[in-house]
Amino acid sequence: MTDAAKVVKALKAKGLTLGAIESMTGGLFSATITSVPGASKVFTGGVVTYDPRLKTWHCGVSPVVISECGVVSSEVAEQMARGGRNATGSDICISVTGNAGPTAQEGEAGVGVVYIGYCDAEHHYTTRYDFEGTREEIRQQAVSAMLDEVFENI
Repeated sequence: MTDAAKVVKALKAKGLTLGAIESMTGGLFSATITSVPGASKVFTGGVVTYDPRLKTWHCGVSPVVISECGVVSSEVAEQMARGGRNATGSDICISVTGNAGPTAQEGEAGVGVVYIGYCDAEHHYTTRYDFEGTREEIRQQAVSAMLDEVFENI
């Protein structure tokens, strides 16, 4: 059984729904979850907020936080997850923002830096990851970490 199938099974067993707000993964998490038969029973949907303006419009991320902390930050990931829970109408929301590379601009997060936000009715938090590899490998590692974060909290 894949990690995504385990998450879907666990969500069904608990009667919970999941939403996703993605940036650097570009919808890869949502595609991974929806590849599981029966995911429609637990996955409310996802939003790809690649452009910082969409983080503000769809998730309520503060433009001040984006300006002061940068889009690849714990603060932005947390606001994405919290606002995304409302935007997707889900019990749980997972978010991701990071730099998959291949380069980093001066003053921005290094390649492989990823923040995953988690929010449910009782708590919310972010976790920083430092992945290595190609752009695609970093994106895949981020999706795996998102699945792990959800599964550990169900």
